[in-house]
Amino acid sequence: MPTSSKLARLIAAPAAALPLLFAAPVAVAAPPGSPPSASVGGDRLGLPGVQVDPLAGAPALPGDLTGQSWIVADAASGEVLAASNPHLRLAPASTLKILFADTVLPKFDRNAVHRVAPEEIQGIGAGSSLVGIKEDLDYRVEDLWRGVFLSSGNDAVHVLAHMNGGVQQTVAEMQARAEALQARDTRVVSPDGYDSDGQVSSAYDLTLFARAGLRNPDFRSYCATRDAMFPGAVDRNTGQRGSFGIANTDRLLGKYPGLIGVKNGFTTNAGSTFVGAAERDGRTLLVTVMHPTTYQKVYDETAALLDWGFAAAGKVAPVGKLVEEGESAAPTPTGQAGGAAGVPAPPPHPSPTATGRSAPAGARAADSAGDGLGPVGWVVLGVVLTAGGAGAVLLLNRRRAAAR
Repeated sequence: MPTSSKLARLIAAPAAALPLLFAAPVAVAAPPGSPPSASVGGDRLGLPGVQVDPLAGAPALPGDLTGQSWIVADAASGEVLAASNPHLRLAPASTLKILFADTVLPKFDRNAVHRVAPEEIQGIGAGSSLVGIKEDLDYRVEDLWRGVFLSSGNDAVHVLAHMNGGVQQTVAEMQARAEALQARDTRVVSPDGYDSDGQVSSAYDLTLFARAGLRNPDFRSYCATRDAMFPGAVDRNTGQRGSFGIANTDRLLGKYPGLIGVKNGFTTNAGSTFVGAAERDGRTLLVTVMHPTTYQKVYDETAALLDWGFAAAGKVAPVGKLVEEGESAAPTPTGQAGGAAGVPAPPPHPSPTATGRSAPAGARAADSAGDGLGPVGWVVLGVVLTAGGAGAVLLLNRRRAAAR
């Protein structure tokens, strides 16, 4: 098994087709009426910049982290070992599918069969990542979930959402589930993570979703699956139904030692986001990285933070905790403000309640809630418009055909 230091050479080539320039994602203002979240899990998690409390012999944090928000936590104890702006509200992209799965997956027998009606795969956002579901054909529930986890298929999400009573019903249930988990940074607008006005989450909340999801054996199995065969169309000549291979778009799965899953995401508005879980020597860590400067860095920085977390076991004091469902969200005692001695704080980011703007509507319409794999052509127009100190970056992109 290769070590994480070799990941840059091992992670597959399609990412190289992406440019090293992203439109800078912006923090999104808290939705109206949203309850305060900065103290959930502890006061230090609401402070800006890096929070870590090293003890004797603690390793230094990676020095080249670019994620606007990240967190490292112990899955069993819930202790947060280190974090940077973990309550910053940002567009989640397909990592919101973690909450979708945690909400809907327990409702249906994995061996149940569902015939897809035409309306169930209509109204999917332009440019969405798709697994390739066809109308008027039967699919087992477990195949649909593989389409969600491996291919980040928005078509699979919409079919399951219709099985669950419809898209709006599912969105309402996801929001209720987020509130039950005390994920107060999250506002759900679309079940698949497709960029939508006001849809936000945070590194802290996404980590809560992953921790809850991994307690379901089926969730854990799906997110750990590297490849599978997916049902295809019926051959007109033979009348036989075919199948085709799909592969997990998680670029660390099978490459980082002990990686369990969980989910990646990418849109032009959100940039890259990744939630990963790994196990080593009986210890499971959760790492979430949101909006680094380039596509590849979301994987590199997740691997580096996992390495640090395993090396830091017993050598750092927790700076907060992942709250349990039903547990009081009262803050833990606040430690030394700001980063610990010797840990450089990153440049300040917009506060979780800063006024922000999502990408222009024309750019959002072309976004997909997936990981952006495959041949992708980009045209980037860096048109910066200043008015009263505000800036806007307009993006146009050409995407590959979504069907696999």
